[in-house]
Amino acid sequence: MDGIALVTGAGRGIGRAVALAFAAGGTRVAAVDRDGDAVGELAAGHDGIAGIAADVAVAAEVDALVERAEAELGPIGVLANVAGILRTGPVVGFGDADWADTFAVNTAGVFHASRAVARRMVPRRSGVIVTVSSNAAGVPRAGMAAYAASKAAATHFTKSLGLELAPFGIRCNVVAPGSTDTPMQRALWGPDGAAAVVAGDPAAFRAGIPLGRLAEPGDIADAVLFLASERARHITMHDLYVDGGATLRA
Repeated sequence: MDGIALVTGAGRGIGRAVALAFAAGGTRVAAVDRDGDAVGELAAGHDGIAGIAADVAVAAEVDALVERAEAELGPIGVLANVAGILRTGPVVGFGDADWADTFAVNTAGVFHASRAVARRMVPRRSGVIVTVSSNAAGVPRAGMAAYAASKAAATHFTKSLGLELAPFGIRCNVVAPGSTDTPMQRALWGPDGAAAVVAGDPAAFRAGIPLGRLAEPGDIADAVLFLASERARHITMHDLYVDGGATLRA
């Protein structure tokens, strides 16, 4: 793989797994998270990873981190947009701040990072952008309207970007995880834990997970690495669901 991989949201969960997977394959990684301690710890334990503290919701911070990453590590060959937050609750009681924060990270963050990196990829006429979205972007979820809407926006943005960048040989794809064993997922659990997620809840219009297990962060990382690799060189504007069949691919 040419160039480095820049991974946002690398402090924990799926982002951390993606950063580690790239590094394990020999790719130099710029691991980005607004939690500087988390990416600092990650970088301290892995020679192939450099940690950078930045908030993807702030355009100026993103522009600065991209400039720093290229100056210190080399040209960015892959951008993995993984940073995301989840705020839940019914729409009638949902606060303006929670709505704004959700879109600031999940949608504007993808825009900021993709724009900054694409500006550098276009003159080089090469590169890959992979956005980690969610299966909630394609299937309604009660109590998750803001999250679903923000991920749907990020998904369609990435596909539209892929159409614009295709003439420059730059591919843009989406990975849509379902329920994955991360701190964000565990924060939603009730007393039955993962079992309730796997079983589903017909009353809440949730089908459960036909494969009978939660994804592990590494399952999502494998999908990201595939789409970033030469094995996927003729794939762009694709939305790859990695959810164990949970959405019945509706």
